Amino acid sequence: MANLTLDAVRPLLAAEGIDCAGLVPLAACRVTRAYLLARAGLPAGAGSVIMLALPYRAAGETDANLSAYAIPPDYHHIAAALFARLIPALEAHFPGAKFAGFADHSPIDERHAAAIAGLGVIGDNGLIITKRYGTYVFLAELITDLPTDASPGEIGTCAHCGACRAACPVGLDWSRCLSALTQKKGELTADEAAALIAHGSVWGCDICQNACPHNRAAVCAPLPAFTADRIPHLTAAIVEAMDDDTFARRAYAWRGRAVILRNLRLMEETSRV
Repeated sequence: MANLTLDAVRPLLAAEGIDCAGLVPLAACRVTRAYLLARAGLPAGAGSVIMLALPYRAAGETDANLSAYAIPPDYHHIAAALFARLIPALEAHFPGAKFAGFADHSPIDERHAAAIAGLGVIGDNGLIITKRYGTYVFLAELITDLPTDASPGEIGTCAHCGACRAACPVGLDWSRCLSALTQKKGELTADEAAALIAHGSVWGCDICQNACPHNRAAVCAPLPAFTADRIPHLTAAIVEAMDDDTFARRAYAWRGRAVILRNLRLMEETSRV
């Protein structure tokens, strides 16, 4: 098999609107779920990884009451559709090669792979900071049994300016993260409810991202798949009107209706006081 190069796959990625990608040997990545590679019929120690950054943020959504990543449809569904188009095209372009796509539930540490693939640096808030889109990207990857001569880069970090830590109400203490609070099941304590109300988001948290100086000039140009069916301001009525299939395609669906409706009703009751 010929060695894979990023130039060889750029036209296929460009056809999907993807302009932030990198290539590294699989052997340079941190394999965390080897069984996923085996399930896909891929070798654990050989092959290549095409890392992708998928921008999702749109401009002008100033009335949003949930995290920017949850405004468009769930990216897991969008990534699956992307892979369904890209993988046949790649396998036709590289006869005999095998490709598999992953997003979130991945056999590798995605942030580490994105950093060594040159997509960006790792911020103090734990997010990949890309040059063009800042932190407002989803990570996904195509793993293949094709070898590559591409060399992994060094893992870069942000300038540690402290802006994200200073802005975060819990000082980037992941055990008390407001995003996690919005996803907590069951009843909230009085303190938790007060924190959620003060936070102002019914799902997720963007405080550390909004404070990051790298995001000030970030381009708001979501991939076409993220431009449709956006819901920046969610209400209980909107959620209650969704059928099960429609609800399942939202980022907050994995926790079930009860959690997001609890948050929405808490906010809506507070606004009426």
